[in-house]
Amino acid sequence: MAHILHKGAPVETVGTLPQIGSKAPDFLLTKTDLTDVSLRDFGGKIKVLSINPSLDTGTCAMSARKFNDQVAGKADVVVLNVSADLPFAARRFCEANNIGNVITLSQMRNQKFGTDYGVLLKSGPLAGILSRAVVVVGKDDVVLYTEQVPETSKEPDYDAVWKAIS
Repeated sequence: MAHILHKGAPVETVGTLPQIGSKAPDFLLTKTDLTDVSLRDFGGKIKVLSINPSLDTGTCAMSARKFNDQVAGKADVVVLNVSADLPFAARRFCEANNIGNVITLSQMRNQKFGTDYGVLLKSGPLAGILSRAVVVVGKDDVVLYTEQVPETSKEPDYDAVWKAIS
């Protein structure tokens, strides 16, 4: 379990992030067109899992915009924004913010992702949704990098993410 902060107050997650060097857990998440995808659907690409509470928060929105800009032109990398947001809300956010390089995924049909990746918040006002974290998964589905952001209102270390990919 990770001990992190939400606006300065302690909260906990269920479990911990996958270990670097381990095989990434498979998942079943829902895209904005309501189709379900798994880790296998992104085979042959480096996967940046940008995990966050909700695109309706300023920090999550900023993170999605930054990853959208940073992944442009990187054909072998896909950024997957995973949250508890409904696909309809994620689609509206992407359309309103010209997000076309990030794939938004919802845990609406399968909440196993949060426990498998150790990011389900189990305490505090956001209990039941996901913490802010990044997991980079290689083309072979092996975990290359993880970051549990220690304060939910802070952005991840983008430089460290891209360094892990290079």
